[in-house]
Amino acid sequence: MAREKKTKLGVWVILGLLFFSLVGFGTTNLSGRTNTLATVGDKEITLNQYALELRRGIDTFSGQVGQPLSFTQAQSLGIDQQVLNDMINMRLFENEASLMGVSVGDQRVRDRVTSNPNFQGFSGTFDRDAYRDVLSRMGTRESDYEQALRDEMAATALQISLTAGYTVPAGYIDAIVNYAAERRDITWVQVTDAALTDAIPAPTDEDLAAYHEGHPADFTTLETKSIVYAALTPDMLLPTIEVDETSLRDLYAQRTADYNSPERRLVERLGFADEASAQAAMDAITAGETDFDQLVEDRGLTLDDVDLGDVDQVQLAEAGAAVFAAASGDVVGPLPSLIGPSLFRINAVLEAESIPFEVAADELRAELGRDRARRVIGDVAEQMADLIAGGARVEDLADQTQMELGSLDWTVASTDGMAAYPEFRQAAAVAQIGAYPELIEMSDGGIFALRVETIQEPALQPLEDVIDEVTAGWTRDTTQAAILAKAEEMATALSNGSQFGEFGLAPTIDVDVTRQTFLDYTPEGFMARVFETEAGKGFALPYDGGAVLARVDAVNAPNLEDPDVIALRDRFAAQLSNGVAQDAMQITLNTLRGETDINVVREAVNAVHAQIQ
Repeated sequence: MAREKKTKLGVWVILGLLFFSLVGFGTTNLSGRTNTLATVGDKEITLNQYALELRRGIDTFSGQVGQPLSFTQAQSLGIDQQVLNDMINMRLFENEASLMGVSVGDQRVRDRVTSNPNFQGFSGTFDRDAYRDVLSRMGTRESDYEQALRDEMAATALQISLTAGYTVPAGYIDAIVNYAAERRDITWVQVTDAALTDAIPAPTDEDLAAYHEGHPADFTTLETKSIVYAALTPDMLLPTIEVDETSLRDLYAQRTADYNSPERRLVERLGFADEASAQAAMDAITAGETDFDQLVEDRGLTLDDVDLGDVDQVQLAEAGAAVFAAASGDVVGPLPSLIGPSLFRINAVLEAESIPFEVAADELRAELGRDRARRVIGDVAEQMADLIAGGARVEDLADQTQMELGSLDWTVASTDGMAAYPEFRQAAAVAQIGAYPELIEMSDGGIFALRVETIQEPALQPLEDVIDEVTAGWTRDTTQAAILAKAEEMATALSNGSQFGEFGLAPTIDVDVTRQTFLDYTPEGFMARVFETEAGKGFALPYDGGAVLARVDAVNAPNLEDPDVIALRDRFAAQLSNGVAQDAMQITLNTLRGETDINVVREAVNAVHAQIQ
């Protein structure tokens, strides 16, 4: 709502301290002429106010995305326009409040000022010297600040009066709740070709020709680019890279935790308030009166709540020895733990693992080799770029450097060889015949350059070349059409009182499904069709080469006493009322914009933007 977007004068105070560099705006703008950035009727927006609000907007969005946002990025997202628009909206209400004679008393303004923590001294109470100092740092006089505060409070009161008290007719809400919370009982089953009594005949030549003509997208080739490339990857250089054993052993020592892990256990832990309670629970398990799962459930917990994951003996401290002496599936305890006396269940034993240097050496050698190969490629990349800049062809790169020459017929479906690299696929997708080669770096540290020789446009393949695919497609679609027709016959029979058993089908029964229910093995739109169908009626939909046959057995009105339904009704009522209030706010804003003289000094806006950058 616009009310939530109003300019926060208290925030100006905070930002005036945090962004002291903006104080230079002072009483004149950055061009040295005026402090006014925009006028809205008789109200104004100053450079300081806009600058501080803009910085606040950028910082707020930066906090939401978790990284600093540059001003250029903020502009591309329209944050500067949104901030200025919000400030203009607020001034529209301030101006209208002034015209209507709406104001607030001195006492309310005084209360807002004295309660602002930014104006408090070390004693925690209002400090006039602090008040003057903060406003001075902002380049704002007390009288101007207090008038702006008075205008804001009056405008807020006007907004509240405009948006308060909207309600939506109960009948409208009831209709929506009935629609959303209504339920159905259904019986349904998948229908396959087993339901067909007659075999699907073989297609005629005319059938295949018609199918081929009617499904051109299925038999049209992809655009194909014939590409020549020169590439150099770390794996290409790997055979030439020497790695000494000392380096390998140093890396092995750094990765010792990866190659040598202690014995571990998958463990769950259930804590108790005291030793006696824990022992009583253990005795009950031993006597067969309960089990660990039941104890967890009795405590209102889930197994996720008590899961410790995989732990070593050291992590379990005093309980470690007993837990590691137990077998998988055992429950042991009571044992001490950080949460008090506890029972532990061992779900799996993970044996210790030790991979010796000799076994790990090949893997380490490849890792170090690729790292050194990446550095080699980085060192020679500039030379290759210079060759391209000097007019070298792809073939020249392969002749004069370590790059290897290759070629492929590329389509958007290609994923083999160089096309396995996303950077290559992206470059191939945009490359055109005659384009100047470019040296491109890949994610593994490799580089490549490519040239497009020819482009074969998409084309419908002759029927004789794809006869097998056309036959398979015709057979598949014809079979599904026959199954669907059979299912629709059954649906008509079900609507007239027949039962699923009469067709030799074993259906599934689902009770109280809602519009949001998803059932496995049903097609898209299935639940919508359920709620369009009357009780006692059947229907069929195509699905997965066959069909789904269903009957709506009952239409269940929502239980209006159900707490979930009550909560749903309250939520709809609040959302609808808020929507009406927002519409009223927007209509009012549109009217005020049409009736109020708004003037934005674009040079002043640009000056603020230049300073923030």
